[in-house]
Amino acid sequence: MTHQDQTHTTETATAPRSDRRRRLLCATLAVTTAAGLGIAGAGTAGAAAAASTTPTCTVSGLSASFGETLAGGMNHQGVVLKLKNTGAHTCLLRGYPGLGLENAAHRTLPSTTHWGDTWYAKSPAKTTLTLRKGGTAEAVISWTHANTGTSDAVHAAYLQVTPPAATSHKTLAFPEWVDHGDLRVTALAYRIDVTP
Repeated sequence: MTHQDQTHTTETATAPRSDRRRRLLCATLAVTTAAGLGIAGAGTAGAAAAASTTPTCTVSGLSASFGETLAGGMNHQGVVLKLKNTGAHTCLLRGYPGLGLENAAHRTLPSTTHWGDTWYAKSPAKTTLTLRKGGTAEAVISWTHANTGTSDAVHAAYLQVTPPAATSHKTLAFPEWVDHGDLRVTALAYRIDVTP
């Protein structure tokens, strides 16, 4: 009988006791692991549940207004857009506002909104903003008006502002000429530094 055979025979002879020991150890580990996962799962589930109980801000729970007016060379113009939580509860905002132009009769005009950097500010990264009652978020809007009064410019009377994840909008007075109807807007943030 070779050494290899002896080893194999010895293992077979002691297998019942080893198997029992192994099974007991595995069972203990399984129970411990399951308990640990249960605790971790409960913590994760609790955090997710807490996050899911804070709703996304709705159009009816927000007010929209203009802050600082921005001007500069090369026919650039801009404004700081402010959204305020006017509801009774905390809500969340994340991303970019949707924009659109309307004429004096509130008819939608052709326009395009570009999300990202503007002439006046670099766009912050998209982040989830928690707005408590009375809390505000802002974005910077910019456009050019080199072709005022020409066929290349859109003469607006109002600006549609659609909060992220919303399907309706707020309307603000916006008596502006906008070249080609092109608007640029940053992501929403608690505050955005602008270049005057």
